[in-house]
Parts: sequence; structure tokens; C-alpha cells
Amino acid sequence: MTNNDILKKLRVALMLRDDQIVEILELVDFRISKSELGAFFRAEDHENYMECGDQVLRNFLNGLVIHLRGTKENPKNPNDVLAKHKAEIPKKETSKERPEFKASAKDAEKGRGDQTPSKSGPAAKKPFKKNNSKTAPKVQVVEKVIYKNGKNKK
Repeated sequence: MTNNDILKKLRVALMLRDDQIVEILELVDFRISKSELGAFFRAEDHENYMECGDQVLRNFLNGLVIHLRGTKENPKNPNDVLAKHKAEIPKKETSKERPEFKASAKDAEKGRGDQTPSKSGPAAKKPFKKNNSKTAPKVQVVEKVIYKNGKNKK
């Protein structure tokens, strides 16, 4: 796993935007632009891809500790910081809300959940099984055939 992969996974797991990552790096006096940071998140075959060095990742992790925990003089609760990140994510507004699923008349038997199905109706009938006990067992066709491969046995 490369440093770029680690940085990407932390970004997703902690729900961080590029500007927040830049602020975290500035906590440890490490200056980086958004475009340089964006190069770390590109695909490896992209022309503007840049490999994340150990120094960048080390400074990001040190800044992340300060960002989440705070300093000795001003400690923070990491859960509060993460909740704040989650609240800052804009919700997508859709024009129509997804309607809640309601069972139709056909699905009334299935849609009742914990109740047992009624004894009437087509679902209550047991499937028809053919009774094979009266018929004779089938004779294997292979047993009747006499194989002659051209050689005479004595």
C-alpha cells in the first residue's frame, strides 16, 4: 500500500475535503496548495499524478492528531470533531423523494410479516406430487444390449 493509498483512505474515512486537509497540514507548519494535494488523489496513470512522499504523510498524520485531539492546553473530543465533519457535508437535495414501498393486494399474504399465512387461497395448497409406487421400475437399456466389437471369444 502506497502513501497515496493511505492518504486517500484516511480522507474518505474521516470525510475530509481538500481545504480541510490543507488546514490540517498548516497545524504543523507544512504548507501545500490544493492543486498539489489533488495530484496525490489522481490515478497513477494520469499525467498530473504525483507520488506522496513520506514527509507529506508524516506531517499529515501529526497534524491529524492535533486536529482531532487538540493540544495539551486545549484538548478536544475526537468524536465531536468527526461529528462536525459529518454535519458539514452538504446533503443532496432531490426533486422527488423516494416513495415508501407499500404491498399491493397480490402481496398481502407476503407483506404481513410476522403473521402466519391464511389457510385459504392459492398459496395454501400443497404442490401436486406424482405417486410412483404403483408403476414398475424402469429397466436399464444398457443391460439389454450385447456388445460385439468384432472379436470372437472362445
